[in-house]
Amino acid sequence: MNSVIETARCLQEDDCSPATAWLADAELAAAILAPNGEMMEANSALANVAQLLPGFRVGRDIHDFLDAHDRIIFDAQLVAAVAIPGVTRIAQVFLRSNSGSSWHVLIELATNIDGAALPRTVLARFVPTDVHLLRIATETSAERPLDFALIASRTAVWDHDLEREETCYSDIWREIRGLSAEDAVPRSLDELLEQVHPDDKQTVLDGIHEQRQGDASPCVFQYRYRHRQGHWIWIECRGGCVKWDSDNRPLRVVGTDTDITTRKNSEETLERISRRLKLALEVSKIGVFEADFDLGSAEWDAGMFRLYDVEHQSEVKIGGLWESMLHPDDMERVFKKVDHHVANLIPFSDEYRVIFRDGSEHFIRSRTLPFIDNDGHRKMIGANWDVTADLALQRDLAHAKKLAEARNAELESAKKHIEYIALHDPLTGLPNRRYLEEKIISIEADCKATGGGAAVLHFDLDRFKQINDTYGHYVGDVLLQHTAKILKASVRSDEFVARLGGDEFIAIVRFDGSVEPLEAISKNIVDALRKPVNINGIDCRSSTSIGIACEIGRDVDVRSLLINADIALYQAKEHGRNRFDFYSTKSRSRVVTLKQISDEILVGLERDEFFPMYQPQFDAMTLDIVGVEALVRWQHPTRGLLAPSEFLQIADEMNIVGDIDDLIFRKAMADSEIWAKDGVSIPKCSVNVSARRLQDPKLKTLLGIDPETASRFSFELLESIVLDELDAQMEENLAYIRKLGISIEVDDFGTAHASIMSLLHLRPHTLKIDRRLIRSIDRSSEQRELVGSIIGMGHSLGVKATAEGVETTGHATILRDLGCDILQGFGLAKPMFSSNLIEFARNRVSSKVADLSTFRQNHAQPKK
Repeated sequence: MNSVIETARCLQEDDCSPATAWLADAELAAAILAPNGEMMEANSALANVAQLLPGFRVGRDIHDFLDAHDRIIFDAQLVAAVAIPGVTRIAQVFLRSNSGSSWHVLIELATNIDGAALPRTVLARFVPTDVHLLRIATETSAERPLDFALIASRTAVWDHDLEREETCYSDIWREIRGLSAEDAVPRSLDELLEQVHPDDKQTVLDGIHEQRQGDASPCVFQYRYRHRQGHWIWIECRGGCVKWDSDNRPLRVVGTDTDITTRKNSEETLERISRRLKLALEVSKIGVFEADFDLGSAEWDAGMFRLYDVEHQSEVKIGGLWESMLHPDDMERVFKKVDHHVANLIPFSDEYRVIFRDGSEHFIRSRTLPFIDNDGHRKMIGANWDVTADLALQRDLAHAKKLAEARNAELESAKKHIEYIALHDPLTGLPNRRYLEEKIISIEADCKATGGGAAVLHFDLDRFKQINDTYGHYVGDVLLQHTAKILKASVRSDEFVARLGGDEFIAIVRFDGSVEPLEAISKNIVDALRKPVNINGIDCRSSTSIGIACEIGRDVDVRSLLINADIALYQAKEHGRNRFDFYSTKSRSRVVTLKQISDEILVGLERDEFFPMYQPQFDAMTLDIVGVEALVRWQHPTRGLLAPSEFLQIADEMNIVGDIDDLIFRKAMADSEIWAKDGVSIPKCSVNVSARRLQDPKLKTLLGIDPETASRFSFELLESIVLDELDAQMEENLAYIRKLGISIEVDDFGTAHASIMSLLHLRPHTLKIDRRLIRSIDRSSEQRELVGSIIGMGHSLGVKATAEGVETTGHATILRDLGCDILQGFGLAKPMFSSNLIEFARNRVSSKVADLSTFRQNHAQPKK
């Protein structure tokens, strides 16, 4: 049989038949192809192929019967055959039909030299692979022109001679496995399997078994083989039996191996991409469609059917299903947009509404790509996804954003308001102490930059507490607001005025080195605040004391000025109030002295220099001892025995009065134990308790007293504590004190104007009438009536009365007649040490003194 090249040359000679004659003479299936692959003519042998591949006939394009991979192989050889006349090109491919049948062939391609009859055509001969393999096995090497085709297509050949138990491998077989001509090749099946991937060994065994069954049809299988460099390659093995014995047993099996690693990798990559795309489409719920405008057809994937909630069997075509679901109000706009972009091949996006079969309205977003396919058809491919929930979320977010913006505006306003509140006094509207801290920084920076000066004026209202206590907090608040207005009006608008708290104010003004402007400002303020202020018909008269400190230069220290102004204020108060004083070193020395006393108080506490002295209290009728009051004294190392007036106010400013109270209470408890052991009966011992101690949350723990001991003690509270509104901590501590059995006494009653309601609320055991009311009781009927009223009021509430400051027999007699229960004063007994109290009590029991004067003569104040 002539080769395709020989036939082509023959057609070129004058005595040769035309190309159609070549088709008739061809033993195998043959055809004349156009350069695009269309079959123009075919012989009868090729017509028989139609039985194997329905539809494979003249007029059809061979490409229609090739898969994507084989189409690439075929096109490469077809183009080469057209471009290089005289060379046969081989394409080993599968021809497949829609019915599922396939035919594995080698297509030999060569240019038709007879250009006159059939110009620009290609002669093609279809060689079945089994025939091809047989020819390889039977022809000599000189007679095997297809060997060149095998080499060109990188196809390896192997030959298993089962009679001689020999196997031959082609050079390509070695090459695709990375073996050189000197490298050993497998000589047995076991050696071959050693290089086969473990997962593919059974596949190889099954394939070899099938190839040796004696069937002429080739067996095809794929497996992984270890390359000489260590990696795995994919081999596609095609083989079959070509020689049998008389019993039809196979004697020789031949075949080809093709390295399909690249194809496998491509398939794996394609499969991986496909999986990813499928997953992405499923997760994102995106549907993909393709529409052909020339044919009026459309294709939807499963995602589109799910997206539009329609049956998968539904027919899809242009002008059909999708258009019927489009919202009427969106149709015209959408159609115009599609027509324009498809006509101009412009990619576009859109958003429109569709109505599902259940009547619900959904928003669809699309991305579309128009194109022209190989047939010249106008098409578009696109993706749709449902954005109904997204748009609803966007609307909700937009609404929430508006609410948030409104809320932020409110918060910003509230923040400014809070900042204003944080920096301003709510009563007067003036800056507060916190604002002052921030202002100090700017004032010092300004002085540093300009070399200017600053003056601090520290104000304190005189008699403010008395006004507040007499007329109530409302009047006091109005007076503070009046003061703030005067201070603000007395300085420049850019100068600073603040309320530090209570009745204290501060002003920081510019200072140019001259004190005259400061004196003028201070005098005007003093004069203005001295004038009466009518509040609810009450003319309130107050005044102010002012301390002034000033400094000029780049190193102005405002905090030091604040301290110095405070010192000057203290000095102004000492000089009579209702005035102003400038800071001086002399006034500072006074503060140093106070600081020294403060330090000595702390040292005195550490050295246990504070102790109680006891002043006896007597029954007004019998003059029997019914109790004592523990009074604190300080045994100063250099100044001797000091009364509370020498140190208690300073201790209060130091916030350690509570510590002193606790110390005296502890020592009184210890002394009471001694009295009991010595057989001295002291029914009750009262100790002073400050307001700060009542506010101590640790008071319960600090008391640590058993009920029996507690019943022998009473706590004296100043009347001013009763007047103040008790806070929750005070209430809690007072309840605990009562629960222990400790009595409550109100000290200095009659000077702070405690109300009956406050007494009812406090429920004291005893009222101690202030000594200033007792002093002139024997000379003033008004005083007697007042004291009698207090005693009567107390008795009506079930409260006993104790009179302090009893100095004379007349005092004692009058108080007894007024119904006073207990007497206390120097006329009866002065404060004494614990040891002297024991002696005093014993003597008191052994001999009753007939009259008060004799009693005083016999019991003078003992000395330590």
